[in-house]
Amino acid sequence: MKILHTTTYFAVIALFFLSACTADWLELKPQGQKLEVNFYTSEEEILEGLVAAYDVLAWGGTNGWTMKLGLLNAASDDTFAGGSDASDQPSWVAWDEFNLDPFLGPQLGFWNKGYTGVYRASLVIDKANELEDITPEFQARVIAEAKFLRAYFYFDLIRLFGNIPKIDKVLSADEFDQVVQAPASEIYAFIEQDLRDAKNTFELPITVSSDELGRITQGAVTALLGKVILYQNEASRMQEAADLFEEVINSGNYDLEVNFGDIFSNSNEYGIESVFEISHSGAARAGWDRFSNGSEGNYNVQFFGMRDFVGPDYAAGWSFCPVTQKLADKMANDPRLEHTIINGEHLKLLGASYTEGYQNTNLFIKKYAGLADEVASDGEPALNWSKNIRDIRFADVLLMAAEARARNGQDAEARTHLNRVRQRVSLQPVQGASGDALLNFIYNERQLELATEGHRFFDLVRTGRAAVELADQGFIEGIHEVLPIPQSEIDITVGRFEQNNGY
Repeated sequence: MKILHTTTYFAVIALFFLSACTADWLELKPQGQKLEVNFYTSEEEILEGLVAAYDVLAWGGTNGWTMKLGLLNAASDDTFAGGSDASDQPSWVAWDEFNLDPFLGPQLGFWNKGYTGVYRASLVIDKANELEDITPEFQARVIAEAKFLRAYFYFDLIRLFGNIPKIDKVLSADEFDQVVQAPASEIYAFIEQDLRDAKNTFELPITVSSDELGRITQGAVTALLGKVILYQNEASRMQEAADLFEEVINSGNYDLEVNFGDIFSNSNEYGIESVFEISHSGAARAGWDRFSNGSEGNYNVQFFGMRDFVGPDYAAGWSFCPVTQKLADKMANDPRLEHTIINGEHLKLLGASYTEGYQNTNLFIKKYAGLADEVASDGEPALNWSKNIRDIRFADVLLMAAEARARNGQDAEARTHLNRVRQRVSLQPVQGASGDALLNFIYNERQLELATEGHRFFDLVRTGRAAVELADQGFIEGIHEVLPIPQSEIDITVGRFEQNNGY
């Protein structure tokens, strides 16, 4: 809310114009500043506001290095926090080792990023509804996209914090003093309503053209709605979630990549397996003067690379998120291992070298590894990695559908979806399993298929397995399922916000 106070009181927005680049519709180039009161007077300006809302998805420098992908990996048992030493990024280490407190951790960055996204999306919705000279088709599509984005940001916020305020419009300064935390059920109902509104907007396209890659489609909305329902863990709603996933599966718009190793290549962005991607670009040519959220680059790539690396194929990075031996052992006989984990010891045998960082395991993330031939030629290379984040991919949808089916007693259908994912990498099908045994197969497949993609922590929390799987990291049930509310929010609301349990 601190960021929202600033935005409301000063009513200043950054203006951007769309790039002509067909690969990244959402590339942003700063053009100047205008006051909100004399902006949003045309469809072009409404569209610029929408792009600014999309932009928040890619932010990685809010109140420090706050990248959801890397931090969720560190909080899980897929990777450690890493870095040069324990003091490199204390907020990352705090979540990795679950010694968070209201002042220490990534919570302020996540909070400000989330509510900035909520604000920008709500502003677009309000302004698009108010504008008189607007075509109905344009208005409907823009509002649907903004509602998806607002739902997406709220879904992150509710999972990260649990106990959050609901802000469903742009607030005046006086209204901020009335904001209180809302029950989780109310937040989830609001998320679902935004997504249903978007889903029921026929102007929202099923697919987008090459010059609009990165914009929301019907499939992304439907998949996220199913995911939101699945994550609420209500047994009576598993059929509802399954039906939504089946709609995506049967749409004919998505499929599994034939070769697992092709999914994360830069040349395969927005591929057949991509249901929703978060767009990144090196075209901003950012330098350290434009760190924070001025770059369009994917900072995770720089973080995951081997520190001071000299050798073939890869670029040097900062040695964050070293992969755990636990994950490597679990994937030992899995065909996806070679596409998921870089074995540093093997590279050393080939003559490569790197500096061992904090919590070093000599195992590194490969899916988002920075390649030497992809280093930005202009600006600061660390800030200009262009690799998109595959946020929802078709394999994830298949496994969520399998889970929803299994939890609804539809074992045969669940096995069909599970085995489709396994068949892609030539693994033997799961046969005859049912009930809890089948669910365990599905959960295991999610870990191996989606390893280091940022899903594992939330999967463990929502299925009640975090206390066991993360016990050696210090996870305490009833506390560490969520982050603490930032202390600045507790202070500024003067008793209206309550701190989460245990903090």
